[in-house]
Order: sequence, then structure tokens, then C-alpha cells
Amino acid sequence: MRLLPKQEPVPELLVGHETSDDAGVYQLTDSIALIQTIDYFTPIVDDPYMFGQIAAANALSDVYAMGGQPKTVLNIVGFPVKKLGADMLSEILRGAGDKVKEAGALTVGGHSVDDQEPKFGLSVTGIVHPKKVWKNVGALPGDVLVLTKPIGVGIITTGIKRNQVTEKQEQQVTQIMASLNKVAAEVLTSYLMQLQM
Repeated sequence: MRLLPKQEPVPELLVGHETSDDAGVYQLTDSIALIQTIDYFTPIVDDPYMFGQIAAANALSDVYAMGGQPKTVLNIVGFPVKKLGADMLSEILRGAGDKVKEAGALTVGGHSVDDQEPKFGLSVTGIVHPKKVWKNVGALPGDVLVLTKPIGVGIITTGIKRNQVTEKQEQQVTQIMASLNKVAAEVLTSYLMQLQM
């Protein structure tokens, strides 16, 4: 982030790159702010369908982390079609599509390039009320902390790459990584609404 060019402050930009948040937030009207994020990575599981699910859940959850609702997504694909075949790519896209549908969002397009190493992710656009944006900054003692995934998922995924985990552990962590943060965001939103009453 420190290498990004400096830009003049704009009042409509509610969240930029300065706080290393999960997404940027730009106010459109008094009641609507646009959330934008992008996230993609190389496969961390062998099952292409589950890889699509995990990548999609990861990107979609960035919008939930900002207090918003995902609305549209664009697929971002780097893939060696001649080497791995179109069927595998189709399964990745199917997995992602199912997760996007679960989030209540729509896939509206995307972009692909021929790449020697498979990479997949999403660019996600969401909305949030400008006064209800969640940020990485401003936490105070006594604030509620919601863990959306168990601590230690990264350790298990490293173990998967090194063949150091059991099949059961791999299945458990795969399901965790493929789950949306939608429920956690809804619980936190409900809690905050109760505090305001």
C-alpha cells in the first residue's frame, strides 16, 4: 500500500487503501455507498469445485466485512486450458457460481487469461448505508469481536500443501473456508441494531 500514489482526499471516498480494509467504499447517495473489492489466489485444494467455492467465499466475505451486501461479481481467471482442460475450469466456475447464488449476488461477467499456473477469484461490488460501514480502525475497549472463522485455518491449509493433515482435517477446513461470512455479518448487524434501540 505504501507504494500506491497519493491522492487528494475526496469526501465521497469513505474507505480507501490507507487503513488496509477488505474493500473500498464510495458514497453514491445519502443512503447508498458502493463497496468494491477484488480477491484471487492459486488453488489450495485439489477439488476444482471446492476451489471455486473457497475463492468465491473469500472474495464475497470482503463485502460482509465492510457491513454490506454483495450484489454483482466478475470472475477473474488465469488458467492453462491446454494443460488442465476446460472441464476443470468449468468446475471452478460452477463452484464459484453456486457460492455467488448463495450470497444472493449475480455473476455479470469477468476476464480470463492463459496462465501457466491456475488462479481464480472475484471482483465483487456491494452496497452499504454510508453511516453503517465497518472499518479496520476505530475499535474501542469493550467493543464486540466476532470471529467468522476458527483461528488456525491458515496452519491447516499449510499442512494440506505439505501432506501433513488427515483427510478428516482437510474436509473440515475446506468446509470452513467455503462458508460465507454472511451469517456472522447478519448477527453483528442485528446486535448493533439492538444496541441502538
